[in-house]
Amino acid sequence: MTKNGSSRVGRFLNVVERIGNALPHPATLFAGFAGIIILLSWLLSLFNLSVTHPATGKTVSVVNLLSVQGLHKILTGLVTNFTGFAPLGTVLVALLGIGIAEGTGLIGAVLRLVVLKSPARLLTMVIVFAGVMSNAASEVGYVLLVPLAAIIFLASGRHPLAGLAAAFAGVSGGYSANLLLGTVDPLLAGLSQEAARIVNPEYVVNPACNYYFMFVSTFLITLLGTWVTERVVEPRLGKYDGSEKADELKALDSAEKKGLRYATVVVLLFVAFLLGGLIPATGYLRNPETGDILHSPFMSGIVALLFISAALAGIAYGIGAKTVKSDADVMKGMAKSMETLGSYIVLVFFAAQFVAFFNWSNIGLVMAVKGADALRASGLGPIPLTIAFVAISATINLIMGSASAKWAIMAPVFIPMFMLLGFSPEFTQAAYRVGDSVTNVISPMMSYFALIVAFMQRYDSRAGIGTVVSTMLPYSVVFFIGWLSLLILWIVLGLPLGFGAGIYLQ
Repeated sequence: MTKNGSSRVGRFLNVVERIGNALPHPATLFAGFAGIIILLSWLLSLFNLSVTHPATGKTVSVVNLLSVQGLHKILTGLVTNFTGFAPLGTVLVALLGIGIAEGTGLIGAVLRLVVLKSPARLLTMVIVFAGVMSNAASEVGYVLLVPLAAIIFLASGRHPLAGLAAAFAGVSGGYSANLLLGTVDPLLAGLSQEAARIVNPEYVVNPACNYYFMFVSTFLITLLGTWVTERVVEPRLGKYDGSEKADELKALDSAEKKGLRYATVVVLLFVAFLLGGLIPATGYLRNPETGDILHSPFMSGIVALLFISAALAGIAYGIGAKTVKSDADVMKGMAKSMETLGSYIVLVFFAAQFVAFFNWSNIGLVMAVKGADALRASGLGPIPLTIAFVAISATINLIMGSASAKWAIMAPVFIPMFMLLGFSPEFTQAAYRVGDSVTNVISPMMSYFALIVAFMQRYDSRAGIGTVVSTMLPYSVVFFIGWLSLLILWIVLGLPLGFGAGIYLQ
């Protein structure tokens, strides 16, 4: 697919894409990475490379996987690395439900309605905003919104990869920004509190400590993501000339409208079921011991709820629109959704081995601690140190995908250091969240990176890692500059970061 390379940025991104796609097939590449990690673990182990884990105080050394013990671990873990790879089950279960909704025609009808009724000039902004907001519902944005955004753009006569990129930028590049508290807020706050108690044993960090900053960040990321999509990404992609065809955007007929009414009733009943389990203090979807929602069956079962809701709504639509005549029609839709995941499953097998080997070897952990120590010893002033901290967080994010795992390593180093400079733990956490988000979209270590490659290949069979990186790199650069500027402005103005949390220590 030809890309517009008339501008300097366009030519640079085309070079990035050509270099990236000149690499072997992504699955082959991950297999090669896994082999390199095995060899690298052996080489680094010869130098007895080790660090002191800042959270536990224990010595962590590089583990040699090119050994008898390493061989045993690789052989016994090959299957479980694959089956236990978190995104795999999430994607499969969610797409089974979505397959029903798509097979019966519900998704097509809803998309046509959205495209026909929505102002064209706001479509990009709505998709980026929806991507940011989807973070409150865990992985739903990756498995539902990203592919749907591509379909919506194609149906409205725009390049589908531009829609995919806009949604991915909101979901992953805007990670942590939200108008609602999500599961990551209490998780990071707990780690920050433990790190703060190194200096002050009674310090408390509440889960809403970054809420004001992340609230404003939601609108910033939405505006920046919209601008990048419409001014950089879409012009570079040019006109879509692939084989994937959009459904004709004709008005809904009476049968389709009836199907939508049936689906609406089912969705409302399902929402009532959810509210009945969440609103009462002793609701059946809350944590039975604490009554909490953030750590509850509702949040941990969000993918199962997505499957059930999509399946019920799809079946209801099919009955109303008469596209479902028997249970075989329902099962056919589920089977068809699985047919599209063949290349993704192959890719995940090798990606899962690479990630597992990387974790087993402790190479990422050692690199992260070494980098954090170097930054601590740099002697930079508060604002330059903040900029450097965001930059190193963004860099470490390229080699370690888990936000909580990175923060467990970095918090005990940086929170006490920034506290001694007069900054609050809540501020250090906010700075970390900026760096942890902006490079998600270009990091192969991000759990759903392989899925994005598979989604892109639906519209461009030649798409690979280079296509994803070149398409998403402008978002990373703009998000980094814009979000970091907002953080510096917050410092200059001395604004509160969240409930009971300021930039400076009292």
